Amino acid sequence: MKKRLIPVLLLGLLACESPQPQSDSAVEELLAQMTLEEKVGQLNFVVGDLFNTGPTVRTSESQRFDEAIKKGEITGLFNIHGADYVNRLQRIAVEESRLGIPLLIGADIIHGFKTVFPLSIGEAASWDLAMVEKAAQVAAQESAAVGINLTFAPMVDISRDARWGRTSEGSGEDPYLGSRMAEARVRGFQGKGLADPLTIAACVKHFAAYGAAEAGRDYNTVDISEYELRNTYLPPFKAAIDAGSATLMTAFNELNGVPATAHTLLLQQILQKEWQFEGAVISDWQNIGEMLAHGYVADSAQAAQLALEAGTHVDMMAEIFLRKIPQLVRDGVVKETVLDEAVRKVLQLKMDLGLFDNPYQYGSAEKEKELIRSEAFLKTAREMAERSIVLLKNEGQVLPLKKGKKKVAVIGPLGNNKADMNGSWSFFGEEQHPVTILEGLKAFDTEAEFTYVAGCDLYTNSTEGFAEAVAAARKADVIILAIGESAPMNGEGASRASIHLPGVQEDLVKALHQSGKPMIALVSSGRPLVLNWLHENVPAVLAMWTLGSETGHAVANVLYGNYNPSGKLPMSFPRAEGQLPLYYNHKQTGRMYTGDHSEPGSERVYRSRYRDVPNSPLYPFGYGLSYTTFEYSDFTIDKQTISLADSVKLSVTVRNSGTLAGEEVVQWYIRDEVGSITRPVKELKGFEKISLAPGESKTLSLHLSADDLAFWRADMTFGAEPGSFQVFVGGNSRDVLNQSFTLSPQP
Repeated sequence: MKKRLIPVLLLGLLACESPQPQSDSAVEELLAQMTLEEKVGQLNFVVGDLFNTGPTVRTSESQRFDEAIKKGEITGLFNIHGADYVNRLQRIAVEESRLGIPLLIGADIIHGFKTVFPLSIGEAASWDLAMVEKAAQVAAQESAAVGINLTFAPMVDISRDARWGRTSEGSGEDPYLGSRMAEARVRGFQGKGLADPLTIAACVKHFAAYGAAEAGRDYNTVDISEYELRNTYLPPFKAAIDAGSATLMTAFNELNGVPATAHTLLLQQILQKEWQFEGAVISDWQNIGEMLAHGYVADSAQAAQLALEAGTHVDMMAEIFLRKIPQLVRDGVVKETVLDEAVRKVLQLKMDLGLFDNPYQYGSAEKEKELIRSEAFLKTAREMAERSIVLLKNEGQVLPLKKGKKKVAVIGPLGNNKADMNGSWSFFGEEQHPVTILEGLKAFDTEAEFTYVAGCDLYTNSTEGFAEAVAAARKADVIILAIGESAPMNGEGASRASIHLPGVQEDLVKALHQSGKPMIALVSSGRPLVLNWLHENVPAVLAMWTLGSETGHAVANVLYGNYNPSGKLPMSFPRAEGQLPLYYNHKQTGRMYTGDHSEPGSERVYRSRYRDVPNSPLYPFGYGLSYTTFEYSDFTIDKQTISLADSVKLSVTVRNSGTLAGEEVVQWYIRDEVGSITRPVKELKGFEKISLAPGESKTLSLHLSADDLAFWRADMTFGAEPGSFQVFVGGNSRDVLNQSFTLSPQP
């Protein structure tokens, strides 16, 4: 066994500091011993041999990793797991390499590990920050037990175009909601400190503006103003970093002509100078090398130079740093001090994770057996799933259902489908485990007679199953439709030009509608879909996203009223793809059209409008119904004028005016009426989820100061501008009460 040098040098430091993150001096001691090649090896992150999540340029075998680890050529591997396997690799790193530096073990833990939670967009629909944080904590504990110490999450990209496949990974269209979700997930992953062996390091991604890809097409060009970048797309990143995110990942896209991986405005000016971020910056899969395809660099050596000098510290999967940086340093093209700074950040991350104290603390066969899909974790997954479901329509109070002797037809390709319940980015979840919709319903209502017919599939236009489905519908007392997208239809590389129900599913629903039986549509997706026909013709419609391990139990609890749905949309649902990008916090125009509720084409006016559909969404941001109703009243404001140093207090009374207990998400918005750059018609500034018994009322308050009114102004400074403001409160972004106040220029 080779002599280990690290413990000899660092033993005193580690002993006195453990288990807290180690001092910079320990990193400097180690850095001083490293050769150029060993330094660059600490910047080389490669995919393991279990499965890939991107295009691969080489074939990898375990032996290949063994030798590379011994040589110090790899800082870590990702998308591998298993206590025994990970610990074997760590043993090679700490006992057989020259310097004994432990490995990072990363993974795409986006919405759960083995216990799978709803897609991130679904979790955002809960508007329940405590539950989102708890879900991330469960994911971290399961991941840590199998050897993972770094997750490539949360994804905090703002998405205003539902065609973009990665909409499913984020929190929707709003910077404020996205920021709060980002903070919750970072807290959940990282806990109170990374040295805790049941936490993992977060990696906020993708920096930046990836969600603004032209035409909603993944990896595509982004060209937006710096005002838009700072006011809309950067706030969730800043929130995640302020919450302590250990690392950050660069985006695939170019931004205003410069690939994000070499973008000095993003990585140097904003991230390092303005935000004082000290963590490691990791490239996305091969996107250092992809600068050649962008036409931004002439060769891979230039790509390596520009990425490292801009502030991308870790090369994921391109191995360009490994091949090019040592010679660039020897030739004087890249300063060794630039290389050293990148290596420092990686070594510090490993110190903070406690890997030098105990390289094996993230892989425990005992913890793996104890934690993976534990009863407590599955209960959390079910609760998260229940809170993610959004009730879009409930005409005639079709819901909640009552238990009893009745015939229920579950129809649709997702009704008894396990494989698609985990959704995209659930590589570790295993398709045999989720509870299907049919299974959950049968377990909940043992007196009812359930019949299942797929009716059609998700990918073809075959109508061969329609006849069987219609026959089942005619015999039923109620029809539950299980329709929507498959797992591969959303996520990375899954942009869709059409966001209608895939295949012939809408035709199937139309055929079933002829039965005249009550219908309930469960729409599974990773994005808003165009649901006009369902909205007009189906009595009850629910956006259930993709709910994960406990899908069936969560659906049954909501349909039967065991849990009163409380979800609210984190994205606007369009009437047509031609409206995209679509978002509530849009700007006014010089010819604003306000006649959205009139018949399209009923008048010829020279206004900003469509002639074939209203401007408005089918379902607005923040929208979601309950089995009860809520009334808003007594909206008051304590001052008509405030100074820059003062604040205004808003108050409103919310009453449960229905007959069932329920939860409501109370949403607060503002509008800055005049600005040095034009301002959105509404901006979310606060929300609170409350629970009320029938007849119960609660008065809620929100304080707004000049800081809450601040934005990036025409002179590219950040702050509030004096003037008139409107304030709004309601259960969604459309149906609100309003007041107004003035911000005085006085300090």
